[in-house]
Amino acid sequence: MDLSIYLNMIISAAWYLIPIFIFAVIIKSAWFKGVIGEWQVNLLIKFFLDKNDYHLIKNVTLPTYIDDKEHGTTQIDHIIVSKYGIFVVETKNMKGWIFGSENQKQWTQQIFKHKSKFQNPLHQNYKHVKTLQACLSTKKESVFSVIIFIGDSTFKTKMPENVRFARGGIEFIKNKTDIVFNRQEIAGVIEQIESGRLERGFKTNRQHVKHVREIIEEKSDTKSCSKCGAEMVLRKATKGKNAGSEFLGCSTFPKCRNVEAIY
Repeated sequence: MDLSIYLNMIISAAWYLIPIFIFAVIIKSAWFKGVIGEWQVNLLIKFFLDKNDYHLIKNVTLPTYIDDKEHGTTQIDHIIVSKYGIFVVETKNMKGWIFGSENQKQWTQQIFKHKSKFQNPLHQNYKHVKTLQACLSTKKESVFSVIIFIGDSTFKTKMPENVRFARGGIEFIKNKTDIVFNRQEIAGVIEQIESGRLERGFKTNRQHVKHVREIIEEKSDTKSCSKCGAEMVLRKATKGKNAGSEFLGCSTFPKCRNVEAIY
């Protein structure tokens, strides 16, 4: 058989393999896992929260401000508005063992012997909550942060009550039973969110991704505490023989008293 025929057969087979390869890459990507996680949380909300009492707003991108000037964006997976308050939900689709505490800057995911770090979702959702509060000018007591983990994961350290796995997140929301908004106020909150959000689309997502990358680059030089994982901050000694000298101290002081010298 002619060599060119063999080459054509190989090329034809390769064209069939390319879509399979692309599909395999996509389903393993962090983006796809995030989409699947959000979809699962959407189903939980749909099936286990009464739509007459809980109004879901998905994938909300809001502008953030510093000194009254627009400075980037923040993207919220789910906002649930109800007479019991406003719930800001951050979704994590992960597997393996999860280690973390409220004050740690980064949490740890362990799959067998492999460990990897990821941003503390409580800190991540804190920005979401504060941005939403600023947009709504509502009392902070009426806005709740909820972290819902989806996937084959297990918490290996004690988590705050608002960090839950799957249905546990729904139960946290349903456990809030004090009425804080009437029907008219609920409608007003929904209108403010819908009118204040950025238009959905590729441009908005691209701008948000760019802003997130800039934040990551800015934080890449920050140092974490070797004992608890929280951020180390610059301090100045006021007493003793080292008075006046600067050092790095744990930001959670006095809970953690770890210090490091500056060289």
